[in-house]
Amino acid sequence: MTTQLPPAHAPLNRRDGLVSRLADPVFNVVTVGILLLAAVAIIYPLYFIVIASVSDPNLIAQGKVWLLPQGFTMEGYETLFRNDALLRGVVNSLLYTSVGTLVSVSIILCTGYALSRKDMPGRNLFMILFIITMFFDGGMIARYLVVRDLGLLNTMWAVILPGAVGVWNLIIARTFFQTNVPDELREAAQIDGANDFRFFFRVALPLTKPLIALMAMTHIVAYWNSYFDAMIYLNDEAMYPLQLVLRNVLVQSQASASLDTGSIDSYAAAQRLGELIKYGMIVVSTVPLLIIFPFLQKYFVKGATLGALK
Repeated sequence: MTTQLPPAHAPLNRRDGLVSRLADPVFNVVTVGILLLAAVAIIYPLYFIVIASVSDPNLIAQGKVWLLPQGFTMEGYETLFRNDALLRGVVNSLLYTSVGTLVSVSIILCTGYALSRKDMPGRNLFMILFIITMFFDGGMIARYLVVRDLGLLNTMWAVILPGAVGVWNLIIARTFFQTNVPDELREAAQIDGANDFRFFFRVALPLTKPLIALMAMTHIVAYWNSYFDAMIYLNDEAMYPLQLVLRNVLVQSQASASLDTGSIDSYAAAQRLGELIKYGMIVVSTVPLLIIFPFLQKYFVKGATLGALK
């Protein structure tokens, strides 16, 4: 009866197994620790804005507000919501955001699909013309003159149309269609009798839900946060979006503080109210986006990944 000896490399394998078993927990701990630090670095500033909006600005300046509100007050929010223009600004922003997103996403999807078709005449020329606009711009004065000559001043379309299509988003859409809607699928649909319009609406669009979500979320954020175009092209305060209304409220509070020469106490009170309004503005303008994003997050991440690959 012979006894089989273990192979010479068995101790090495056992040692490698032990090292791998020890390395995995260490790697997991390090990875989780890094992710937690990144999460805190992202979430804490948002949390701080929320607690600062209901805390005494004097205590904030003294560094006493860290985890919980100190000197609780709702004065900033009361000042914001007492302003009649705030509700009107919310309605205007919702209108501009919804209509602008619909227009932008529709144009980008249609144009991106057309440019993805290899049988489209002159598609390379059109793509070059689009790309040129990424490097050369007529400037603000030229844009203002164009908007004025088109009769768009002081209208909703002055806020929506000038920035309706971003070339980078158009490139992403074109690449997405090239990657996820193969020519063989279109040829099969043509054999079944589907024309180009029917194929686009019945076959191509249902396959691009991640892209649609990506484009929608991008433009929702852009239109919701936009105020500069409205400040340039709109003269009627009744048409101001929320961001411009909040900006005017903050400017007015700061102006009243600088012009108030009655006493030091009144100046300090005005400054204090201005700080509360500033933090409250950030919360009011950010909450709607935080509510919408979780519903689009899955498609947003997938669309951002697939649309960037060829």
